[in-house]
Amino acid sequence: MKQESKKTVWKPGTMLYPVPAVMVSCRDREGNRNIITVAWTGIVCSEPPMVYISVRPERFSHHMIEETGEFVINLTTEELCRATDYCGVRSGGKTDKWKDCGLTPGKAAEVEAPLILESPVNLECRVTEVLRLGSHDMFLAKVLAVDVEERYLDEKGRLDLDRCKLVAYSHGEYRSLGRLLGTFGYTVRKKSPAKGPGKGPAKSPAGRPRKKAGPAKNKRRKQKS
Repeated sequence: MKQESKKTVWKPGTMLYPVPAVMVSCRDREGNRNIITVAWTGIVCSEPPMVYISVRPERFSHHMIEETGEFVINLTTEELCRATDYCGVRSGGKTDKWKDCGLTPGKAAEVEAPLILESPVNLECRVTEVLRLGSHDMFLAKVLAVDVEERYLDEKGRLDLDRCKLVAYSHGEYRSLGRLLGTFGYTVRKKSPAKGPGKGPAKSPAGRPRKKAGPAKNKRRKQKS
């Protein structure tokens, strides 16, 4: 028998967890650099590639991002977890977080804001709009380039994010990602029957040998996804 669900209603809040825990690097017009840890971030659209970060106006990095209109989102890992927390609770106006955490600023390809070289993936961003929403200002931005650490690429040149050991943030806690439960579209993907000696080609539901999709069909399928 299905257990009856009982819900307790809370006041409105930001209970959308887990979320990414990223370090955002930035600089002001004079070249002063800083790092701020952000959990309020996400994808806006894929074409053009756009993301956002939400930052409180009183944060030290806020004026830097607003001045230059640039920042870099640096993905974080288990190895970078302590630095991620430190950069979220210390102010760049009082200390040098780069030095404190032993992080290395690197030159970006498209923006003046520095990369964090220890991060496996860096998204170089340029602000297109600032939305004043209340406690936070939302910086909407285009992704101009993505920098990927080569040691996380597989033999086919694809990024293996599992090897990065990325970190997520959930209700005040940093957590590593859990086991793989499925991949995009796995609930509707057709399984390929196991081929063995004498079994012949895989057949369609109608009993006819299944035809391989040609280049044109593959192209159309890609456009639909």
